Amino acid sequence: MTTLVESEEHKALREAVASFARNHPRTPATDSRRFWQDAAKLGYIGVNLPEAYGGGGGGITELCLVSEEMGAAGNPLLMMIVSPAICGTVISRFGTEAQKREWLPALADGSRLMAFGITEPDAGSNSHRITTTARRDPGTGDWLLTGRKVFVSGVDIADATLVVGRTEDARTGRLKPCLFIVPRDTPGFGRRMIDMELYATEKQFELVLDDVRLPADALVGDEDAGLLQLFAGLNPERIMTAAFAIGMGRFALSRAVEYARERTVWKAPIGAHQAIAHPLAQAHIELELARLMMQKAAHLYDAGDDVGAGEAANMAKYAAAEACVKAVDQAVHTLGGNGLTREFGLASLVTAARVSRIAPVSREMILNYVSHQTLGLPKSY
Repeated sequence: MTTLVESEEHKALREAVASFARNHPRTPATDSRRFWQDAAKLGYIGVNLPEAYGGGGGGITELCLVSEEMGAAGNPLLMMIVSPAICGTVISRFGTEAQKREWLPALADGSRLMAFGITEPDAGSNSHRITTTARRDPGTGDWLLTGRKVFVSGVDIADATLVVGRTEDARTGRLKPCLFIVPRDTPGFGRRMIDMELYATEKQFELVLDDVRLPADALVGDEDAGLLQLFAGLNPERIMTAAFAIGMGRFALSRAVEYARERTVWKAPIGAHQAIAHPLAQAHIELELARLMMQKAAHLYDAGDDVGAGEAANMAKYAAAEACVKAVDQAVHTLGGNGLTREFGLASLVTAARVSRIAPVSREMILNYVSHQTLGLPKSY
């Protein structure tokens, strides 16, 4: 397997992204689009997309690096998980030539965004219970989509949403997953913002698809590919969520370390006390360990090992979420009351860090996966 020691090229990319992100103030919602476009102009947003379509020709490894460094600088971009990592990957692997030409250059240069809709109110983590259905109009060949989605990020700023629906297999009568590109202003495609107690530049939405009519070429890939295409997007989603969480954890830890060096009580910096220093050291170790698993997962995915990447992606996401929550909690605790003030920018991370434990798949479902798929224990559900 490829060594996990970073190449000089990766080190240079890491340094360049870190410098870029540090030199931009933390972006309120009104400025996030500009930060996205500035990053895209430098090639960071589309670093994983094929060069033939305006991307950087890299992989999820490079995109993770970009996402992590942006988060570590206090400028995370949640839509990087969605637009280039999930949607860009699926279209580049399975899309038609026309879909690639229409979407990949625009996703790479930041001029267009794409959201991703899979979660449903009654399906949760069970993709087999998705009820959003697509059926053919025998008269026109168009697709008609009907269903609901929840917790879809950035629909208001995205030009289209890649929606996971299900079509009926003519041979078996069973429903199989398929992916459709739904432009934002398509008739029958409604959205409602979900009121979240979570600070984020990207808002969450519920979608209602009421006989949304789409042309035949809105289908991405092969109608019979099913789960293969779906998991081609979900594995990068888990790996990128790990990168997002690691970046958040590093940002919180850096704030705590800086404070512990400077805050003096009884003639000594509080960082000189082991009760302060050791938990911060443990948080750093756990973030570094999570990064190694994230890098392994990214390398496996980029090498085309979808099965190996699936196991590693789940483990990376689990490890990164746990490390992130611990780092954020310890950072807030290190600052005491100051950790809950807006000035230091940590209080909002208490909620945000826990999202990485929940989405896009809960820690319990990852433990189910590892116990069943890796350890061979009986399935519990």
